[in-house]
Amino acid sequence: MLELKSVSKSFGSKAAVKDVSLAIPVGSMVGIIGRSGAGKSTLLRLINRLCDPTEGKILWRGQPISELKGAKLNQWRARCGMVFQQFNLSPRLDVLTNVLIGSLARQRGLGPLFKVFPIEERARAILELHSIDMEEVALQRCSTLSGGQQQRVAIARTLMQSPEIILADEPIASLDPANSQNVMETLAGINRDRGITVLVNLHALDIARRFCARIIGMNDGQIVFDGPPDALNAAVIDRIYGRQFVENITENPSQMEVKDTLEAVA
Repeated sequence: MLELKSVSKSFGSKAAVKDVSLAIPVGSMVGIIGRSGAGKSTLLRLINRLCDPTEGKILWRGQPISELKGAKLNQWRARCGMVFQQFNLSPRLDVLTNVLIGSLARQRGLGPLFKVFPIEERARAILELHSIDMEEVALQRCSTLSGGQQQRVAIARTLMQSPEIILADEPIASLDPANSQNVMETLAGINRDRGITVLVNLHALDIARRFCARIIGMNDGQIVFDGPPDALNAAVIDRIYGRQFVENITENPSQMEVKDTLEAVA
């Protein structure tokens, strides 16, 4: 169980996350939606401890992680994988080496500095690439890949960490619909087949409804909705996105692309 208990985060006088309490069972696939600036990214960074909570506690399987420091904090970050919108790959390195970087928390010595990794790690990296149908490009530079391919490489790198939970921060925001579908199918498959908990920030409401069994809606740093996709009616969408969005959606909100609509009314 991932638990957040009255968690808040402020940057100076700006409150980014306000008194958030959540309980997410192990093995869940959860989508987090909301307008830009709603606090979605900050929430994921708090869980990974890329930033520290101003108030409140965060627990994983009953163990407090909001107080970890030093080596124990590094161990948690290895168990809590992050997938970013901009991939965060090394474009001049080949795909295989980028994936192997995910094993650095287990490595000792200077070998990785010279791209020398144990044979068992190299074999595992190939298997992870095979699991996402990317083994054929293992020796290509990442700079030669499409955005969707790069994001799947980033996911394979995260899997090399042996994560217990994956936090994906708008992983499809810069991708076309076909690549977005592939990336979300990859994340959903990892959740289904490996039982890894996945939390994913999304702009696309239809994608969230299609792939996530539970959706959390945020507005101004607060959780204003937490429930199944079927409960996302016009009143709920109003609380999450505001009246302008509701007035511009069609009769079937599951077909709307949140990002495009928000840009149209901005």
